[in-house]
Formats: sequence, structure tokens, C-alpha cells
Amino acid sequence: MTAAALRKRGKGRVVGRLGRGDRSPLGLWFWEIDRVLLLLVTILLSVGLIAVAAGSPAAAARYSGGSLVISPLAYFWKQLIWVTLGLPVMIGFSMLPQHMARRLALAGAAFFSILLAFVPVIGNEVNGSTRWIGFGFAQFQPSEFLKPFFIVAIAWILSLKVHDRALPVVPITGLLTAIVAGLLMMQPDFGQTIVFCSVWMALMLISGMSMRAMGALGGLGSLGIVAAYFLYPVAKTRINNFIFADGDTYQVDQAHATLTAGGLFGTGPGGGEKKFHLPEAHTDYIFSVIGEEFGLIACIAIAALFLAIAVRVFVKLLDEEDAFLVYASAGLATQFTVQAFINIAVNIGIAPSKGMTLPFISYGGSSMIALSMGFGLLLAFTRKNPYLLRSPYVVKWSSR
Repeated sequence: MTAAALRKRGKGRVVGRLGRGDRSPLGLWFWEIDRVLLLLVTILLSVGLIAVAAGSPAAAARYSGGSLVISPLAYFWKQLIWVTLGLPVMIGFSMLPQHMARRLALAGAAFFSILLAFVPVIGNEVNGSTRWIGFGFAQFQPSEFLKPFFIVAIAWILSLKVHDRALPVVPITGLLTAIVAGLLMMQPDFGQTIVFCSVWMALMLISGMSMRAMGALGGLGSLGIVAAYFLYPVAKTRINNFIFADGDTYQVDQAHATLTAGGLFGTGPGGGEKKFHLPEAHTDYIFSVIGEEFGLIACIAIAALFLAIAVRVFVKLLDEEDAFLVYASAGLATQFTVQAFINIAVNIGIAPSKGMTLPFISYGGSSMIALSMGFGLLLAFTRKNPYLLRSPYVVKWSSR
């Protein structure tokens, strides 16, 4: 066989792999996956690694002491390991058939709900809150893993009304959300409670609940915040610090000083100094570190990335006819967006501190794996066969 023939044969193999005629699981996944969403989350992961590298020296200096000396980039290398583990998890979940992804999420929701109920009994206390289960390196936060699975479970219950409109899906999902919220407040974890309740209210709005009923729910939510203020000392302290500047405002003051220290374009990588006075520079307040070293322009770009994910998902859902896929995809997109903007709001000082991480950017092992599972489910539920169920309008316009 001639050299030209060998080159042509090799080229054919490359074209065939992941080509439109490739019917392998990987080939089907490549053409069905939303590559825009995949690109956006890849950018967030890359930004996260850079941000953790920027915040790692400050965190290492803060936690070093005596005989304990932490390398300046220790948290970066750990985060790199977690990202390396999280990416295959995300891709694996995104390759699941939609019915299998739903069943896995329902089983996960049941399992992690049970674990969440046992957190007050067997959990470990960290910074005044009991949210973690495990020992040493193997600790994880059940609520982080429960979030995506619970959202899919709520979406599945809501979708049952399509088959039987007499089913009381709103009271059922409301009761389940209230139970989870109660378990979270026992830890206490006010931030996660807000995320769960916000996603449920968003799904109620999408499912067609009247604005009068939504207003009533909003009133109940306000009463819940008032109750938390009087019943939970941690919530009362943080709300007082935020509204009245009463008590210790060190975290809020340092976050604001760090965020604004870099101006529009930042001090440059490694040039930040304010971050060394900032608690949790690699987790809760990593957005402020980004502001100092990369500028407010970078902060705006990160907020735009999260907004772009939500817009992309909701635009895709305009043509979706399956109620479950609409609720599940919308709920997962809402989860990432709400969590991101809560973290950003805390960093810029328009919300009280809640201990909420910035998705895919803040340092954290169990958080990264849980977020990867959730985004993998989102990619699975937004997968589309580009040649199936084409709109007749698209065909008509394209044929002109």
C-alpha cells in the first residue's frame, strides 16, 4: 500500500471517530451533548484553579503555626486533584441515559436524605456548625450531595401531574422541602436552606403557580427569616452584623477591602496583599481574592459566566416538551445560579455571611464532586438528538 493510501486511510479513521456516523456511546454523547454548557463549565473550572492558586498562600499562612507549616500552593495542588477526579464524574453522569439519570438521582435523594437526618447525631462540628460526616480526610457534607438529587426528585414529583392532575404535588414537594429545611437549620446551615427553598419556589413558578400564591409563599419565607432571627443565635448574630454593624464585622470589612484593593484590572497574579488578612480566602471569600488580583472586570466576567449558564439552559427549554426534563434542568440551573450569586452578594457586602462557596471556583473536595455530579445531571437532561423532533419551522426556513 502506498504512502498516500495509508494517509488517506488514517484520515478516514480520524474523521469516522466522533463523526456524524459514529454510533458508539462516545460518538452519540459528543453529538448530543450541549457543548456550549460544557465549554462554560470548563472555563469556570479553569478560573477556579487560577483563583485557588491566588488564595492558597493566604490560607496556608493563616493555618500554619508552630510545627505545622503548610506549603503556599498546598490548596492549589489539592484542588487540582479534586478537579481531576470531578471531571470524569461529570462526564460519566452526562453520558447516562435520561431515565437512568433520573433513577440514580431518586436513589441518591433517598440515601443522602437519610444521612442528612443523622448529621446532628453523628456529624462533626466545624466553626460552630455540625454539617460534616466522616473522619479526617474522608469528611463530606451530605447537604452538598443531596442538592442535585433532591432537585431531580422534586422535578419528577411535579412532572407526575401531567399524567394525573388530581395529584397534590405542590403540598407534597412543599412538605419535603420543609423537612429538608428543618434538618438544615438544625446544623445550622442558613445558606443551604435558602438554596433549597429558592429552587423549590422557582419550580413552583415554572409549574404555573399563580402570582397570588407565589406572593403568599414569599410572605411565608419572610416569616421563616424572622423565625430564624429569633430562634437561631448564629442567624441573629449575622443579621445584626449585616444590618446594624453590631458586633464583629471583621470578615465583612476585610472582604470589602480585599475586593476593592485591585481596582478595575487588579494587582496581578500573586500581587495581592489584602488577602492575607482575609479569613477563608480560598473558599467563602475567594471572589474577593479574584477582585484584588484580577480586578473588578474579572469579577463581572465570572458573574456573567454563571448567568450565561442559566440563560443557555432556559433558552434550550423553550422547545422542550417533556415536563420532567423542563423541571429538572431548570431546577439544576437555578441551583448553580442562586448559590453563585449568594456567594457574590456576601463578598460585595449586600448579604450577611452564610458560609456559601462559589460553585466550581472555591476550594473544596466534597463540594467539587457534588457539583460535578449535579452539572453532569444537567448535561444529561439537556442532551438532544440533533436529528430527532426537528421543528417544521426550522426545516421550512432552512429550505428556502
